[in-house]
Amino acid sequence: QVQLVESGGGLVQTGASLRLSCAASGRTFSAYNMGWFRQAPGKEREFVARITKSGGSTRYSDSVQGRFTISRDNAKNTLYLQMNNLKPEDTAVYYCAAGVAVSYMYWGQGTQVTVSS
Repeated sequence: QVQLVESGGGLVQTGASLRLSCAASGRTFSAYNMGWFRQAPGKEREFVARITKSGGSTRYSDSVQGRFTISRDNAKNTLYLQMNNLKPEDTAVYYCAAGVAVSYMYWGQGTQVTVSS
């Protein structure tokens, strides 16, 4: 069992930056691939980024490629999402998730990101 708690969301203007954090507890954080997902009002949850257990490989959705950076610190049991040049369409609840391969079994409660135009 892994418990995940996101933080770092907020209300920002277009073009601003935010860094989300996801603190993990429970089973060994470094045993899991990690991902960020988001869900905007009235829309389905969508993939944002993922990172392998060691942090050696990352992947991004086309909509955030070049603006967002996923990273992890296994010594601190923490996952990060650096978000730059934010746009109103980035407004959503952001969730972190832990899993094996691309199957995510554990989810956080989410943190709200709102980007005003």
